[in-house]
Amino acid sequence: MRFIQGLTQETLSLLKRIQRQSRYHRVRQRAHCLMLSFQGYSIQQLQTIFQVDRVTIYNWLNAWESRHLCGLYDKKGRGRPPKLTLEHQEKIRQWVKMFPKNLQKIRALVKDKLGIIVSKQTLRRILKSLTFSWHRIRRRVKGKPDPDEYQQKKEALEALKKQEDAGLIDLFYFDESGFCLVAYVPYAWQEQGSPIEVESGRSRRLNILGFMKRNNELQAYSIEGNVNSDIVIDCIDGFCHTVVKKTVIVMDNAKIHKSEVFESKKAEWLAQDVELFFLPKYSPELNLIETLWRFMKYEWIDFEAYASWKKYVEYIETVLGSFGDEYKINFG
Repeated sequence: MRFIQGLTQETLSLLKRIQRQSRYHRVRQRAHCLMLSFQGYSIQQLQTIFQVDRVTIYNWLNAWESRHLCGLYDKKGRGRPPKLTLEHQEKIRQWVKMFPKNLQKIRALVKDKLGIIVSKQTLRRILKSLTFSWHRIRRRVKGKPDPDEYQQKKEALEALKKQEDAGLIDLFYFDESGFCLVAYVPYAWQEQGSPIEVESGRSRRLNILGFMKRNNELQAYSIEGNVNSDIVIDCIDGFCHTVVKKTVIVMDNAKIHKSEVFESKKAEWLAQDVELFFLPKYSPELNLIETLWRFMKYEWIDFEAYASWKKYVEYIETVLGSFGDEYKINFG
């Protein structure tokens, strides 16, 4: 049997203070282990208490006997050396600027060019140390909403949510969004002070019109071409045939939602228990279906979807068809 011996009362008091106050978990463990060994706890008992093997306990005791208080702390340079040198990290910096959205590509380059296998977690840690951050480039709306109207509409919308929670109404969020093969790159690893800019381009465009509830229920319509008031009216007419109780549709103030022909349909829809709730100008954050568009464009899409127009349309159809099952958003 081996035990720590000869600890003075002053040393015990110091070890007790270290065990209680040190910010390092291992240091607290070692101090505690020394005190228990001095009290007569066996090596096997200490193994059980600290959930470590016999060699570790002996290393702790040896370190104390050879280095005393310094033995509680790890020596400088202890542990596995880093896989990636500063030169390697500089290479990674250059590759991230070339492929700012694809960590898998960076991992492949590190493996092929440097002969080192690293995880995504390691790459993220390195990029943060290199002052890169992962953030989205946001498009700014043209103006700001009237503060009084915004607050009034926000409170009215909260009241509608409560009515839906009570089962009195159905609340849907409506919007149109366009999807095209010009790749969206709102999220990327960007070096501080060197934001990434992309040029605009043109491509075929698929427009999606959707009615979405907070529980991820979705009715969506797609059209390849321009969306006008007549298209929106046809969608709402079709949607009206599906309602089972009083329904409120939240939508923005787009021109196609305010046309003369659109206004003429309000009474007809109201007679079918479908009421429109118009948000204040410049307040897309109040329309929850905007979150769905962001996830589809910026989170869920794979680069393979951009291989062809057919693959891109298939991706959109897959997400829309699987929304609520495979693809979900927690709206709280």
